[in-house]
Amino acid sequence: MAKHTVRVRDMTQGSPIHLILAFAVPLFIGNIFQQLYSMVDTMVVGYHLGDTGIAAIGATAALYSLLINFANGLNNGYGIIVTQCFGAHDREKMKQAIAGMMILDAAVCLSLTAVALAFLRPLMVFLNTPDSVFDMAYSYIRIICLGIVTTIGYNMFASILRAMGNSRTPLYFLIFSSFLNIALDILLVAGLKMGIAGAAIATVLAQAVSAVLCGIYVLRNYAEYLPEKEDFRVPGLMLRNLFSTGISMALMSCLVDCGSVIFSRANNLLGETYITAHAAARKLLMMMIQPQASLSLANSTFVGQNWGAKQYSRIRQTLRKVLLMEVLWGVFAAALIYLFGGALVRFTTGTNDADMIGYAVMSLRIHFAAFPFLGVVFVIRHTLQAMGYKIIPICSSCIELGTKFLAASWLIPKIGFLGTCVTEPVTWVIMAAFLVIFYLKKCSKLAVNVQ
Repeated sequence: MAKHTVRVRDMTQGSPIHLILAFAVPLFIGNIFQQLYSMVDTMVVGYHLGDTGIAAIGATAALYSLLINFANGLNNGYGIIVTQCFGAHDREKMKQAIAGMMILDAAVCLSLTAVALAFLRPLMVFLNTPDSVFDMAYSYIRIICLGIVTTIGYNMFASILRAMGNSRTPLYFLIFSSFLNIALDILLVAGLKMGIAGAAIATVLAQAVSAVLCGIYVLRNYAEYLPEKEDFRVPGLMLRNLFSTGISMALMSCLVDCGSVIFSRANNLLGETYITAHAAARKLLMMMIQPQASLSLANSTFVGQNWGAKQYSRIRQTLRKVLLMEVLWGVFAAALIYLFGGALVRFTTGTNDADMIGYAVMSLRIHFAAFPFLGVVFVIRHTLQAMGYKIIPICSSCIELGTKFLAASWLIPKIGFLGTCVTEPVTWVIMAAFLVIFYLKKCSKLAVNVQ
């Protein structure tokens, strides 16, 4: 299909595990560097502004995730359609899909930025952001919201590349911008003393560089796949398919993050020490999640291409092996946190507050006890999305929303920070059981019948 075979990967042929791992490794490295954006913010802010600075970032973390993951979820959904067109070797539809992706992204970018800025203060009040960190937190999240366009831009171009099996190129630009982010953090926060606003500006500027470089590369090297003027007259059916798949992925993320916002609101009432401990634990949790997230995303690209090529048995057989790898990583990560959790918290925050470290370690150990189940959730949910099942992944997110609402309204007020710690692990177990039961009853039977 492609003239430049070096820059595309057809995952409908060859060893599935080799293809998935080769695709997942660059994704993993890229996700690690992407996490460095927020991790470096936390470290630089912690060392130069103290625990109050970390609490300011932590108080808005759920809101930030809600906004960004909604936009990213849309792009991941659009990317599924592009991936299926690539797997089916239908270049005309692929161009239309990319054109529709660009149109929808432009609309989302404008509306999401406007809504976020209009309702930012009321949302922070709703989140019970402590008065002691309110101004700092508002300054940080406002700049991040203004830079949403940079995140959407990078993820759009990266999704196009990944749909064609190229996960390395976005990584190269992301590594460069991550180092730029570190340099800008040091310059703006430590050097120019711009405070928490400097950390936010550094993040947005670094993301902007990543988006621009990735976009230039796509325009120069993938012109044969990109839409021309006539392709922007996207058929209504294609737009509906793009939007329905994108909104399904976005809602899946959005419902999770809505639950996190409600969850964060309850946790913020516990006080600054608990906010800081929760924020520190989340940073480490997000770092350790990256192998699971990368493998599941690589598998979803594999599933999307093979679903488009109607190779259903190849999908089913490979899924078992991917699930095993996810569970093994979960067990390893849990052991690592149990042994070195305290040292990792001290390193990433620069704090010597024994209470804060103790609460963060407690949170980490409880979360990682159920970490293997989270890997199962990632893989099954992304697999279902790539196969065109839109409702069940959303239902799994509704389960998470419901449990977090219950925790925020009853459990956390009743047992305090322990309620914050146990809610997500219990949720992962319930969601994993729900998704596995659906897959076993419906999807495996469908794959057999279609053949």
